[in-house]
Amino acid sequence: MRAPISYLDLLARPRAPADLRLSYGEDPLQFGELWLPAGGNGPHPLVVMIHGGCWRADLPGLELMDYACADLRDQGLAVWNIEYRRIGHQGGGYPGTFLDVAQAIDHVRDLAAPHGLDIARVVFSGHSAGGHLATWALARRRLPPASPLYAADPLPARGAVPLAGIIDLAAYHAEGPDECGGPGVIDALVGADARSGVAVYGDTSPPALLPLGAPQVVISGALDHIVPSAFGAAYGAAATAAGDTVKVIDFQGAGHFELIDPTSDAWPQIRAELKALLD
Repeated sequence: MRAPISYLDLLARPRAPADLRLSYGEDPLQFGELWLPAGGNGPHPLVVMIHGGCWRADLPGLELMDYACADLRDQGLAVWNIEYRRIGHQGGGYPGTFLDVAQAIDHVRDLAAPHGLDIARVVFSGHSAGGHLATWALARRRLPPASPLYAADPLPARGAVPLAGIIDLAAYHAEGPDECGGPGVIDALVGADARSGVAVYGDTSPPALLPLGAPQVVISGALDHIVPSAFGAAYGAAATAAGDTVKVIDFQGAGHFELIDPTSDAWPQIRAELKALLD
């Protein structure tokens, strides 16, 4: 059995370029890259892709998802791979990280006509911290109106496919390994210091917003030491108990980064799950 790859192993490979880099806001980090299938003007089904990196500015950004994006483009799917302000960036953390993701997703409505995107066929996906944000994006319609993150008409999706997602922030804060930086990273993400006395997970952590009302495919790697698969299984059980349709997949032999590596044994099924939600 091969040892799990690292993000450095992945980034050492050549990367195909996206078709377009487009801003969704005024900050230099408020941009995304659009990957469009060759041939035909669409409308194309769309995967909104959200990179991970522990929500931290000192780790790689959207480029880590280029390999998966290129493969999905080759398979006839459009991809909107988004960047966003993270912990350590001016304006990152709470609420900026969440508002950036929301703004990038809602910007799809403006991209649809000029770029041939089918906004009736959208799925949210992301890796690690991005898996949390993808699931949170699916939950936006459940946000309380009093939350600074609330929007009246968030872009709907057919479902979410978190890949090694840190979906339950409270559970990861309490029991997660230290690879992401320990509980302090979660505290910084949810604004724990500035929101003293507030239920900080109530508008940031998907379990607090269940049921989400759309299908979810929760994918983990059995060899993942950054986000152990038990976290995905526990979230899947909670979401199912709340009434959501959830499929939990635990790939034996896969670590954390195999789930975004299109050459891995896991990737063909991951791709198939994305396509199934868009059919």
